[in-house]
Parts: sequence; structure tokens; C-alpha cells
Amino acid sequence: MNQISDILRNARTIAVVGLSGKRFRPSYGVAEYMQRAGYRIIPVNPMEKQVLGETSYPDLDAVPEAIDIVDIFRRSEFVLEIVEAAIRKGAKVIWMQEGVIHEDAAHRAREAGLTVVMDRCILKDHRRLGAA
Repeated sequence: MNQISDILRNARTIAVVGLSGKRFRPSYGVAEYMQRAGYRIIPVNPMEKQVLGETSYPDLDAVPEAIDIVDIFRRSEFVLEIVEAAIRKGAKVIWMQEGVIHEDAAHRAREAGLTVVMDRCILKDHRRLGAA
């Protein structure tokens, strides 16, 4: 849990891959919460133009700024390509939301020096730690 606490304390920018503009989607609720907690949210979804008042990008490669955490709200079969993009981008952390599990992608990210959190909800961990 110390590692998660350190991640949440030190991160400022979270790219949310698969962030939906639909308020009822889990990705929206989690991103909205994290934004209210003071994090800069960067939506990554080719189907959206803007989410939570932020420009949405079609993929990680298109994001013009540094990223601390890549928070993944996509099915597991898409994770490896997202991890590869996160490595190219110089992200520090890969965070796979609850139900998102990809051991090969996690191994690849760790090999490249990224910290990996898998099958956990960033909102729940943030609340649990009182990191706000």
C-alpha cells in the first residue's frame, strides 16, 4: 500500500485511456473524482472531443504533455498496445482498473522501468488513503 500512497502523492497528471463523456460510465465517475481531488485529467478516447472540460486525444502518442499515470479503462486485450505507447511517452505508472489484467503487459512495463498497479480502482485507493 506504501507504493500506491507514493504514486498518488507524487502524481499530478493522469491520462485516462477509455474515458467516456457519458456521466454514468465508471471511467467518467473515477476521472471526475480524481479531477476534483486536484489531479490534471487528460482524456484519451478517439470517440470524444472533450471530457470534463479537457481536450480528448485519440491515443497516448497524441498527448502533447508529460504524463505521470496512465489509467486504463479498456478491455485487457488492448492493454499491451497502451503500455507500449505509455513507454514511448515516458509515463511513470501504468494503472489498470479493476477487472483489467494483463500479466505480459505488466511485465513489459516493469522491464521498461514503469511502476504497475493492476486490477485496482484508483478512486477507491485514493479514498482509502485519504490522499486528497
